[in-house]
Amino acid sequence: MEAPILSIAGVNKRFGGLVAVSDLSFDVQAGQVVGLMGPNGAGKTTLLNVIAGKYQPDSGAIRFKGNDITGLPQHKIRHLGIARTYQIPQPFTNLSVWENILVATTYGCRLKKAAVIKDAKILDLVGLSQQKDMLARDLTTLNLKKLELARALGSNPELLLLDEVAAGSTEAEIPRILATIEAIRKMGKTVVLIEHVMKVMVNAVDRIVVIDKGIKIAEGKPQEVMEDNKVIEAYFGA
Repeated sequence: MEAPILSIAGVNKRFGGLVAVSDLSFDVQAGQVVGLMGPNGAGKTTLLNVIAGKYQPDSGAIRFKGNDITGLPQHKIRHLGIARTYQIPQPFTNLSVWENILVATTYGCRLKKAAVIKDAKILDLVGLSQQKDMLARDLTTLNLKKLELARALGSNPELLLLDEVAAGSTEAEIPRILATIEAIRKMGKTVVLIEHVMKVMVNAVDRIVVIDKGIKIAEGKPQEVMEDNKVIEAYFGA
């Protein structure tokens, strides 16, 4: 087996007396879609923040493509090829959809011509072509989520960290979200996905890592994880 594109090894993160992530370890192979699952407050978003460089871990190591990136600042990690979305979208509110994506694409692409071509493809991929001239502040919540994903894709990452891209979506939107994730995979990108919409989680990922109170309690294929007693207890109680 090839070396993993992402390796989390014994990572710990505390906030005062609160242990958010505790001795967490798992690997992600290139081209996989791996789900990160757990109850509210389990430490999922904290882990993404550690991987992306927003927080420094108290101990443990993070490797990307075999290189230790532990504690690097966010901009350096972004330049290495890791991008992420946020639960609450963070666009440039006074720029249009097109301009928001152009900023992100130009940041990750040296050739402006190539950036513009890529922008158009990203707009089609996330379903924002008709809104490309709208200001970000005028978008619906659902379209802001799409823009958040488009901005992350704009820097042309190898590893994409998605934090609840389906939150607030209707049942009718789920097939589009699944198709988008599959299209991202076919682009050769690796995905780590946090998602509370179980239909998206189960159908989009190859493997799920479940954490509760910062501790990994299960890991495996979706069906195996969903039937694990420790997972059932974490969500619904004993």
